[in-house]
Amino acid sequence: MTTLKDIATFVGVSISTVSRVINNDTSRHINPDTAAKVWHAVRELGYEPNESARTLVKNGREKSRPSKQIGCLVSGPHIRDGHPYFSPIISGMMNRLNETEYSLAFVHTPEEATAETALTRMILEHRIDGLIVIGWINNTLIEYIKSTTLPVVGISASGLDIPLVDYDRTAAAKSAVEHLLHAGHRSIAFVGGGGHNGALDTEERYQGYKYALFEAGIPLNTSWIINTHWNIDNSFKFVSELINRERGSLPTALFAASDQLAIPAMRAVIEAGLRIPADMAVMSMDNIDIAKYTTPPLSSVHVPKAEIGMTAVKTLLDQIQADSPQASKVLLPYRLIIRESSSPVSLTPT
Repeated sequence: MTTLKDIATFVGVSISTVSRVINNDTSRHINPDTAAKVWHAVRELGYEPNESARTLVKNGREKSRPSKQIGCLVSGPHIRDGHPYFSPIISGMMNRLNETEYSLAFVHTPEEATAETALTRMILEHRIDGLIVIGWINNTLIEYIKSTTLPVVGISASGLDIPLVDYDRTAAAKSAVEHLLHAGHRSIAFVGGGGHNGALDTEERYQGYKYALFEAGIPLNTSWIINTHWNIDNSFKFVSELINRERGSLPTALFAASDQLAIPAMRAVIEAGLRIPADMAVMSMDNIDIAKYTTPPLSSVHVPKAEIGMTAVKTLLDQIQADSPQASKVLLPYRLIIRESSSPVSLTPT
């Protein structure tokens, strides 16, 4: 069976260096090139971390073959637990995998992956051929994943230096706000959350909102910009506070960065005795299934969620089969779905 000593001899480093790389020990700096060589040797020599798996490697020296399995790392448990935006993405991934010889080995969160070097065990014991990352995870973990030389593709993972499959959030948000502008609205509130570093200014949908107003020559009204930190309860609370605070000078429209934030915002508007869209039009993003069942039906930007999942799998398998991962960014098309929540100002009943 292959041992750490075998790997150390193969690479020309100490056994302790091999151990630190495999166990993601960051107590001492390890050159990224050295780490990559160690992971190459792990695969080349067929190293297995547990005794039962080692017995599957003939003579301990058989070159590892593709496992026909991929892993999935999600930024939080909410993504895999029936999330209205991400569930169709994961379904798309599964549908595409079902058309291939590959299967999904696991779907884990960063907390599950980092506990007691669990990610190392996942990679080695499942012998996955590649990894899909959904949502933003910390750069330390991403750098560790990259050091393994595994092919990796990200979804909704802006700010991470890995190949991405997504849609253009900035352009989509800009188009949504432009729809409100073309409908005659000049006072438009924003409801959203921060970007990958938590700051609102780094969030692409907020940037699209600002660009649309800038091109229309409309200055930002900071009292109409709401950072919910992606909390739906905050959306209801903060929009209610805005309405109570700004009575007499309310915005005529509201742009939400997601349907999940738009729906509680709509409730806040209605509970304040206002009408949608007569008193405040609402435009949103994602076009989750429930958007067409709100009262009134919610205008939203349709994001091809299932197609994003399918394309991510295809992109990852292309990398695996080509054995030459390349940085890339695949952006799928979006489209505006206009419903009753965003009627033009000129057509709004009195």
